[in-house]
Amino acid sequence: MSSDFESYEQDFAVLTAEITGRIGRVPKLVGDEKKQMVANVEKQLEEARELLEQMELEVREIPPQSRGMYSSRMRSYKQEMGKLEADFKRSRIAYSDEVRNELLGDDGNSSENQRAHLLDNTERLERSSRRLEAGYQIAVETEQIGQEMLENLSHDREKIQRARERV
Repeated sequence: MSSDFESYEQDFAVLTAEITGRIGRVPKLVGDEKKQMVANVEKQLEEARELLEQMELEVREIPPQSRGMYSSRMRSYKQEMGKLEADFKRSRIAYSDEVRNELLGDDGNSSENQRAHLLDNTERLERSSRRLEAGYQIAVETEQIGQEMLENLSHDREKIQRARERV
């Protein structure tokens, strides 16, 4: 069983080394290359998580006398995995900042474009609010009409009951 664990350890070491190298390259890449690299790193991180799960299963199968040593190794591997994920998150944040700057643009017209965009959104919001108010008014009127109909039906029922009693 420990031979399976050791082969998983070797796979994990190779994979984490590859991930570390790729994470370091993410901020330096541009465009589609960067997107591809981010996707590859995400896929490799998922593989590393799966390897950790397999290693945990192997540790559970190891006799209790030697399980302590393997458990401490697992803790260090989990810490390493957490560090890799945090590094990747930081590199992705740098990536998303670049994408945001690319989308917003650095030219002087960006503030005018943003203002126009905000005005359009405000106008759209006001139209939606008016439609909602109109819908609310229709709902209130419908409720009033329904209430009047129920009262009329109640009066008609009383009349019919009185007529039955007379007959």
